[in-house]
Amino acid sequence: MITFPKTLGGSVNRVDGVAKVTGAAKYAADHSTPDMLHGHAVGAAIARGRIRSIDASEALATPGVVAIFTHENTPGLAILDWAYRDQVAPEGHPLRLLQEDTVYFSGQPVALVVAENEELARHAAALVKVTYEEAPPATDLEEARPDAEDSDEVPEPRGDADEAIIHAAVSIHHQYETPAEHHNPMEPFATTAIREADGSLTVYDKTQGVQNCHKYLTKVFGLHDKGVKVLSPFVGGAFGAGLRPRPQVFLAVLAALELERDVRVVLERKEMFALGFRTPTIHNLRLGSAADGTLQSVTHEVLTATSRFETYSESIVDWSDNTYACENVRTSHEIAQLDVNTPCDMRAPGATQGFFALESGMDELAWKAGIDPLDLRIANHTMIDQTSGKPFSSKALLECYRQGAARFGWSKRSRACRAMRKGHVLTGWGMASGSWEAMHLPASARAVLRADGTLVVSSATSDIGTGTYTIMTQIAAETVGLPMERVTFILGDSTLPMSPVQGGSFTAASVGSAVLKVCEKVRAKLIKLAKSMKDSPLEDVDDEAITISSGLISSAEDPSRFIEISEVMVRTRTRAITRRSLTIPSLLKRRKVTCHSHSAVFVEVEVDEDFGTVHVTRVVSAVAAGRILNMKTARSQIIGGVVWGISMALHEESVMDPSSGRFINHDLANYHIPVNADIGDIEVIFVHEEDPVVNPLGVKGIGEIGIVGTAAAVANAIFHATGKRVRKLPITPDKLL
Repeated sequence: MITFPKTLGGSVNRVDGVAKVTGAAKYAADHSTPDMLHGHAVGAAIARGRIRSIDASEALATPGVVAIFTHENTPGLAILDWAYRDQVAPEGHPLRLLQEDTVYFSGQPVALVVAENEELARHAAALVKVTYEEAPPATDLEEARPDAEDSDEVPEPRGDADEAIIHAAVSIHHQYETPAEHHNPMEPFATTAIREADGSLTVYDKTQGVQNCHKYLTKVFGLHDKGVKVLSPFVGGAFGAGLRPRPQVFLAVLAALELERDVRVVLERKEMFALGFRTPTIHNLRLGSAADGTLQSVTHEVLTATSRFETYSESIVDWSDNTYACENVRTSHEIAQLDVNTPCDMRAPGATQGFFALESGMDELAWKAGIDPLDLRIANHTMIDQTSGKPFSSKALLECYRQGAARFGWSKRSRACRAMRKGHVLTGWGMASGSWEAMHLPASARAVLRADGTLVVSSATSDIGTGTYTIMTQIAAETVGLPMERVTFILGDSTLPMSPVQGGSFTAASVGSAVLKVCEKVRAKLIKLAKSMKDSPLEDVDDEAITISSGLISSAEDPSRFIEISEVMVRTRTRAITRRSLTIPSLLKRRKVTCHSHSAVFVEVEVDEDFGTVHVTRVVSAVAAGRILNMKTARSQIIGGVVWGISMALHEESVMDPSSGRFINHDLANYHIPVNADIGDIEVIFVHEEDPVVNPLGVKGIGEIGIVGTAAAVANAIFHATGKRVRKLPITPDKLL
């Protein structure tokens, strides 16, 4: 593993920061042309049924309205399901917009109005009259349970959990629930489709995967690969909602192709509520232990939702199978079809809900056994993933417990509920464990070292606010030996070298490894050129004894023997050094281990016993996630995850009208999220961890791990403060009074 003594590991400012705060960064809807048209979607007013007729005459008669597309006049496109199935699509019948009369969910786009400006398009969309043949919608998860189907992706049971819990000295059996939650990124979903002089399309899209979007468009519209280019250099947040192509990109490209005009389509906030959300969950959890807290039985059953046209599933119960040592474990996962859009990945999908149930249950077991909740977790710690029987490639969870507890002051915690108070304000302390997969996917990168000593590195990845621009620049600069200001990283272009979608906390590992590899190739070529020059000061120096730093190639033993990179390029008449790389996971190494990040979250809450209001005053999150590339951006990611975990515990809940199948609090005024005043002190500890197996960089990814376990820690702290256990999120004042 290469060592990084300088740039990597420090607190480096974002290289794209100035562009973002000054407005120089352009997002999908910021691109414009003089004669651009604007589209606005008409959403279905029912949740289940068929379209009987569409009357667009009044809208078409409105001056400035150019066209209205419906299933009745949209040209026939691809007819096979595979053409609509993107890289992350679940199994089923992908939604084919404006190609059929079936309505699958409320808000489904059933028409597109295209007009000369956005306001006119919105006005005309309200004039389109749609008549439906309506069927009663199924919108309640519990009511849909009898028709639910088993997921085939749960771990095999081990031992006999049902028999073991009978003989357990201590046991708990409870139901936990989490509601549907919505991503609400700052930037709405938007697409600007621009026709170029050669007839091709340049598509600016809000997406987490430009190449995923590109493949979708070429298949659906039958375009040549070079007939469309997808760009997304800046993304105003996504959190998983942008992994799949969203309706606006289809609608904008459809209109641009048919009208031979530039077209922009932007979704409104209320429309985004229907277009992807975290699946609601209902958990049935049973835990049994010996008197000393040793786990003897774990049973975790969960019910989740999917749409009628696709089968969406997340790994929710897996965490109960592999987080703690237990010989008797049984899990199950049922999936019920509702008349809603297909749920989608949302920050730490599956683990967020699964750990809420598991860590709430562990806290309840600890209280019932009379054992400190931290001690219970330490007693059941394991270095073996019992799902697979493989060891973890690295697991510093015990150190997370130790450092997190010490910083938080856990040893001073009262053993009794309601024992810590100031007047009518009750104080409580809670904690939870967390885990997330450390994945590594194939990725490519290209590097060009120019004659002037500047380096350009590129890959078709995204930066959804995680700091990808910055850490890739750091990796490239450190590897080649250049100052960061002489390195440029380019992303968000479908024509660039292959990259997976940005999600799952695998971008740093996957794309970062490709950047490392390609820059090592450039470095090797540079050293070869430097040694081959006439009268080279490094002619007889071994390659291993040569260092490159701050643009200077020198002897490690004799720094006076050096030469500048730009001089090497000039004297060897090298216009540029260009290299490409492809990295794939080391299956030989990884198949023998399980690779996870781990965390321990400690939370302090204050609860007003008169009003039931909760304020999270302190959080300490101790995270073991391999090598940390940038302390500043990494800390920011964990803080963001912790804030979202607090939001999940106390604020976020969407309410569905059962008759219309529509989320009725579909705006940021009624869908509650925390503001600055709701958040207290958050301290992040990165526990040192070296992992030579996980990937060449030794990184594990941190975008997801910050939220995992946080909601449970908040709920556990509230119980410690009040003595009231709330098992259905969010924990609102009415549930505490």
